[in-house]
Amino acid sequence: MDSWRVGDVKITRLVELEAAGGTRFLLPDATREAVLPIEWLRPHYADEVGHLVMCIHTYVLQTPDQTILVDMGLGNDKQRAVPLWHERSGPYISDLAALGISPESVDLVVCTHLHVDHVGWNTTLVDGEWVPTFPGARYLFGRVEWEHWSEHDRESYRTVIDDSVRPVVDAGLADLFEMDQQLTGELRAEPTPGHSIGHTSLWLESAGESALITGDFLHHPCQAAHVDWCSTADHDREQAVATRRRMFEELAEEGVRLFGMHFNTPGVLVRDAGAYRLEPPS
Repeated sequence: MDSWRVGDVKITRLVELEAAGGTRFLLPDATREAVLPIEWLRPHYADEVGHLVMCIHTYVLQTPDQTILVDMGLGNDKQRAVPLWHERSGPYISDLAALGISPESVDLVVCTHLHVDHVGWNTTLVDGEWVPTFPGARYLFGRVEWEHWSEHDRESYRTVIDDSVRPVVDAGLADLFEMDQQLTGELRAEPTPGHSIGHTSLWLESAGESALITGDFLHHPCQAAHVDWCSTADHDREQAVATRRRMFEELAEEGVRLFGMHFNTPGVLVRDAGAYRLEPPS
């Protein structure tokens, strides 16, 4: 598992899935022919034939005082329409144990938004019931996200909310946060709507250092080169593009590392010939 430090915080990437190719359903503009000319994507973010490298993971933040999990992936045993996501039986809990973390020792769970691939490990199937995976933790969900999705009438999202979010709320473990709220001493929410109605990114600030956990306003670094490439999962495409333009304009001046939820290596955003690129660690 890859780890980095931001000030006094250790950040570790706990991977559920990682693969090159098969991503056109998510970023349809990112054809091999369109990706290959973006040379800086290789080798970290694309392979030699133009397939994007994408992943689903959780960030484990170990601060001096807390163990915090950011975005909860797919989960096990969930009924999902995507075959690779359906009724999984992955080693997530044992991977956490390898870091010295038990479910009981997690202090905080934060979800940047409530899409299916960001909430799965909120709950675990026990004796036929979905129960919170981390019984001693507080779970932080965006208020706008919860109010939207908890009333959504699309069956597939009712299923996601009912098996991965509502059990946490019903157990009294959820706290709802505003899109621009300070969450902990090290984490601050940044409104980045468009991909979802209440989507937030998370600033991680410690000992004079900063990083941004992007959530899905940046699905993949190829969107730095093509800001108008949108995800099929975007709630509002125009707003998603406007958010990327705004954030890129700010971030290119600041030199902070960006940690994405679907790309494997953090990088610093810099300007590049009228667009942007992500420079991974040397």
